[in-house]
Amino acid sequence: MAIDYRKRPKAPSAGAITLEKVAHSAPELVSLYKTAAVSLAKHEVSGQRAAVYLVLDRSGSMRPYYRDGSVQHLAEQTLALAANLDDDGVVPVVFFSTEVDGVAEIGLDAFRDRINPLHESMGPLGRTNYHLAMQAVIDHYQSCGADDPAFVVFQTDGSPTSKAAAEHVLCTAAKLPIFWQFIGFGDDEFRFLRKLDELPVPERRVIDNAGFFAAGKAPKDISDGDLYDALLGEFPAWLAAARDAGVVSG
Repeated sequence: MAIDYRKRPKAPSAGAITLEKVAHSAPELVSLYKTAAVSLAKHEVSGQRAAVYLVLDRSGSMRPYYRDGSVQHLAEQTLALAANLDDDGVVPVVFFSTEVDGVAEIGLDAFRDRINPLHESMGPLGRTNYHLAMQAVIDHYQSCGADDPAFVVFQTDGSPTSKAAAEHVLCTAAKLPIFWQFIGFGDDEFRFLRKLDELPVPERRVIDNAGFFAAGKAPKDISDGDLYDALLGEFPAWLAAARDAGVVSG
């Protein structure tokens, strides 16, 4: 299925996909869609358009989060956010462990109980290499001819095997209209992700292109409003900096 991220007219306060269409195609997502819209308004980015990506960790320690539905729930939250930001109703999903294990899509017509079957079809779980998944997102985004920026929800439960490679890709990607929002599952201290979030500008990267928050051991227990506020907390500042630097137009 082709994914069209060509530029479209901005609607100052409207979701990219109407509430009526969400209610018709995916009534289970209506509450999430409305909650995401409230958070977008709170952060003064209503009407912003962005291509939304979801990156999911398949390292061995992630088993409990697939099993208890936490990953499926995050996918639904991300899709509802995407319905506010991107009018094609599709979110590319990159599964990674030691390598990129697979790339799939979820959409308003294909999200119900979708994550675990995809995950289970991709073979053994491995280690954790952020940089390969990040590069897969970059390659996809650059190949699709997007004009709108990209908003990437990058989920993991630990530090990568190759920290230097992940840091290099993030710093290099700061010149691209891609914002990386990392979310940590579990009780790891996430020192490396906190380091990525705080890498100096302009010494290491042209603008701050990443955010991070820890969702803890029970990510499904976080309210949808708090989840969206955490996802969007650093997005407006990145948009402003990216426009000032000429990374994002408009």
